[in-house]
Amino acid sequence: MSSVKNGDTIAVWFSCGAASAIAAQVTIRRYGDRCTIRVINSPIAEEDEDNRRFMADVAAWLGVNVEIATNPKYPSASAVDVWNKRKAMSFPNGGAPCTVHLKKEARQEWEKRNHADWHVLGFTSEEKARFERFTLTERSNVLPVLIDANLSKAECAQRLVEAGIQLPRIYRQGYPNANCIGCVKATSPTYWNLVRREHPEVFRQRAEQSRRLGVTLVRHNGERIYLDELPEAARGAPLKDMQSECGLFCEEQP
Repeated sequence: MSSVKNGDTIAVWFSCGAASAIAAQVTIRRYGDRCTIRVINSPIAEEDEDNRRFMADVAAWLGVNVEIATNPKYPSASAVDVWNKRKAMSFPNGGAPCTVHLKKEARQEWEKRNHADWHVLGFTSEEKARFERFTLTERSNVLPVLIDANLSKAECAQRLVEAGIQLPRIYRQGYPNANCIGCVKATSPTYWNLVRREHPEVFRQRAEQSRRLGVTLVRHNGERIYLDELPEAARGAPLKDMQSECGLFCEEQP
């Protein structure tokens, strides 16, 4: 991969998570004196509302203006609207139509009107394989700034807390990522019973919509079942707990 040149433009895709926030910080520190750094967010209506507070705090901390990129085909930026229109909620390979239309196509729409020589996403040190897969299937001009700095997700969260930035509320509720509440890429009964406990109305909505569209979202005892069939006591592997990981409190969920 070619090296970054003076005057290049670097697009940092900020997802309202700890990793992408620190990816923006590292990029600015490393390249800000000789490149144009643009920080962009693609909002999703189903994210926790505290993500917007976190984005404002990070923007003020870094001294940047966070640009908004959306897909004009979905002005609501709602995953629920995507699922209804596409008559699907998740794909067999672990992906989801909401990621395609609200993230990937939103990025492509931004690129139609803007130039970027490089892109930065929040791939952390434990996600090297995911980064390599992304550069093979999506694009090659991605800078692995967190991998190069050997920063894990927990270390990114630690940096933010030390800087006085309150992490997104969703982490404190036990979720491993600051993604949409009720992420349909998740198949873990542990995850879905967390949603049922913390956000019962979201769980009810996902159960109703998945039934209506014929989508089995959760895996239990080795088979995919509907959410309304999931026993409340069912558990899978433990979720990655940001609180215990750092000791202080879009790819597929566990």
